[in-house]
Amino acid sequence: MAAKIKKGDRVVVLAGRDKGKSGEVLSVDPKKGRATVAGVNTQMRHTKQSAQSEGGIVPKAGPIDLSNIALEDPKDGKPTRVGFRFEDGKKVRFAKRSGELIDD
Repeated sequence: MAAKIKKGDRVVVLAGRDKGKSGEVLSVDPKKGRATVAGVNTQMRHTKQSAQSEGGIVPKAGPIDLSNIALEDPKDGKPTRVGFRFEDGKKVRFAKRSGELIDD
């Protein structure tokens, strides 16, 4: 089955403490049904200093359940559901709200 939300997609948070925020998907774990979104569900991590990075308290994006995020409509930026259709013999994703294609 094709994934409805993929890495690099712009999504809107529908539920939780970050409701209304939007960001880019950094990673998706389809087995657990979770995705990591930039700027959403940030957790503070205490890191030790190393040669590459400075120590201190660093914000890190945590995973969020796929049921709590929706794809951002390419036309108006509001949350939309994802549909699939075939165009030129190729399966493509489109926004159900506007009917616009979601570029992969």
